[in-house]
Amino acid sequence: MKILLTGSTGYIGRRLLPELVQGGHYVVCPVRDTRRFDFEDFDQDFLKSVEVVECDFLDPESLNQLPKDLDAVYYLIHSLTSNSKEFSHLEATTAQNFVSYIDQTSANQIIYLGGIANDADLSEHLSSRQNVEEILKKAKAKLTVLRSAIIIGSGGASFEIIRDLVEKLPIMIAPKWLNSKCQPIGIYNVLEYLIGVLGNASSFDGTFDIGGKDILTYKQMLMTFASVRGLKRYILTVPVLTIKLSSLWLYLVTSTSYRLARNLVESMKNEVIVRNNTIDEVVSIKKLSYKESLERTFLRINQKQVVSSWKDSFSDRDFNYTFLHQLEAPKFGCFLDIRTYDFERNPNEVFDNVWTIGGEKGWYYGNLLWRMRGFLDKLVGGVGLRRGRRSPNDLKGGDALDFWRVLYANKEERRLLLFAEMKLPGDAWLEFKIKTEEHKHVLVQTATFRPLGVWGRLYWFMVLPFHGFIFRNMAKNLISYKED
Repeated sequence: MKILLTGSTGYIGRRLLPELVQGGHYVVCPVRDTRRFDFEDFDQDFLKSVEVVECDFLDPESLNQLPKDLDAVYYLIHSLTSNSKEFSHLEATTAQNFVSYIDQTSANQIIYLGGIANDADLSEHLSSRQNVEEILKKAKAKLTVLRSAIIIGSGGASFEIIRDLVEKLPIMIAPKWLNSKCQPIGIYNVLEYLIGVLGNASSFDGTFDIGGKDILTYKQMLMTFASVRGLKRYILTVPVLTIKLSSLWLYLVTSTSYRLARNLVESMKNEVIVRNNTIDEVVSIKKLSYKESLERTFLRINQKQVVSSWKDSFSDRDFNYTFLHQLEAPKFGCFLDIRTYDFERNPNEVFDNVWTIGGEKGWYYGNLLWRMRGFLDKLVGGVGLRRGRRSPNDLKGGDALDFWRVLYANKEERRLLLFAEMKLPGDAWLEFKIKTEEHKHVLVQTATFRPLGVWGRLYWFMVLPFHGFIFRNMAKNLISYKED
């Protein structure tokens, strides 16, 4: 079959793509920026079955270059992290543009992954998902809707938030919504359902709830997670935490953004449990328990096999993803901090240190100061330092790296360019590259800041004294650091 897979660089789509190719299908992947596609992760035989097309479903004209000879389509586009006042509008507009395009194709099935929405009083997030369903139903192709409960998998938003809470807080004071029930499902089972309904006539024009084996409260999920990790945790639920306070608490403690925290907290008032089991008559799978899903997830993490993460998503429209086109930091109107150091060590070893910077390894000098900067960023609504990195030993353009975004990462060229996503009165870049000059190797580390108005200039001179020892020692340690 020839399949259009939207969201192929996202959390679900990135994992679904290999399953489809291995199933013998030809897959078309529409992406907003081709550099976000993991070409280097696949061999040439695999890529013969994949077509990557650059377009944006918010721009109808860009969809003209997509093929029309399709058999089926996966709709995996969400805008959860966008501003709560606009994400429903974005999702509706995207879905309408999608339907207009699909009606021009030969596709006979649309597969949509949404969220379980069985209550009458739904959150904005779940209401938006239902609205997308209604828009997709207007397409000529048959619609298959899979409504999922919380998805558990390495790199997933729900999993990472639970992980942050349990591993960082021995005692939690949590809102009463922690007693709401849900039916978490492992990413492995989600993929089985997504594959199982493909071309399955029994699923046409059907809406199905999908969940795992267990029905648990959010509190039970946290305590089970703690048990799997061998941790003793205490949770107190109180009725006085408003949605705003609960969202702020979740935002400050975990690696989530405030917008995502708000959307998630509002959704917790709704029970997300399977009330319609008809999916079992259409797709027969072995459902994993919550504990089994956790154990499978940590196995992948321990094997460093996290292939996708919600933190790398560009669904937040406040971030201008066209920065990925900027492979050079600007020079005009900018302040520069350039550090150059000669060294005799193997340059590949030095760049290995650059390649693994951030995350759990830290920034090679002044990690406490970096964490303080991340904490201050969270206080003013920034992303903070807790996002870490998708993989401890792999980088690609578009990856989140603590409060930076990877613009360019090329190990062969020995060059890494980062763009700051922290709250700043201006724009900032940090670049590392290794040059070979006259039989010697040189590490060039450049911090670039383009100030915005007077406050931007004041900010630069305020932090300049810290640059003197932080950036200097960071560069020196990148050269000298060796694994134990």
